Amino acid sequence: MRTNGWTAEVVGGAIAFFARAITAVQAVWTGIDPTLQRQRVYFANHASHGDFILIWSVLPPRLRRQVRPVAGAEYWEQGRLRRFIGSDVFNAVLIARNAAERQADPIAQMAGALDDGASLILFPEGTRNQTDEVLLPFKSGLFHLARTRPDIDLVPVWIENLNRVLPKGAFIPVPLMCKVNFGAALHLTENEAKAEFLQRSRDALLSLSPAAKVTP
Repeated sequence: MRTNGWTAEVVGGAIAFFARAITAVQAVWTGIDPTLQRQRVYFANHASHGDFILIWSVLPPRLRRQVRPVAGAEYWEQGRLRRFIGSDVFNAVLIARNAAERQADPIAQMAGALDDGASLILFPEGTRNQTDEVLLPFKSGLFHLARTRPDIDLVPVWIENLNRVLPKGAFIPVPLMCKVNFGAALHLTENEAKAEFLQRSRDALLSLSPAAKVTP
């Protein structure tokens, strides 16, 4: 819950400016119109703590104000600065990773944010990908959210190069151009099985990656 609206607005603007300046980020909208005022769940690959910031920074300002990232409570509740950025600046939906410590159901938390009129940024891999795999298997959360709120647009977003700008353990970003590729929205179809939906969603995300553009 935001408590310092004006300060958070200023800090958010500064973070967006800094993210765009360091990465020279380009937003590529290949499947949707960024100007439409629609509720969306942006689901993306996850390789850095800065992933949701980059997506957030390239959204049109009037859409940005309604977008809430879904993030790990354990990370964003550590220390006053992280709590301020996570809760006040980004109004994040904070999810406890440890199921035994959860006081709320994650799907209910996300659905509640949608019911309040927000859009979401989430990472269906469930954790940062620090492997050699292009994309980790999807967790089931995206499926359950799509089943709970089937009319919401699910938009695949591929973030390119950010893991090189802010590699694991680094505190100072390395200036390098990034791209954020937005694909066409998809929805859960009637009677679609979980495994089928997750594979279709994963394929839609992979189709936006640089590897998919390489001709064998």
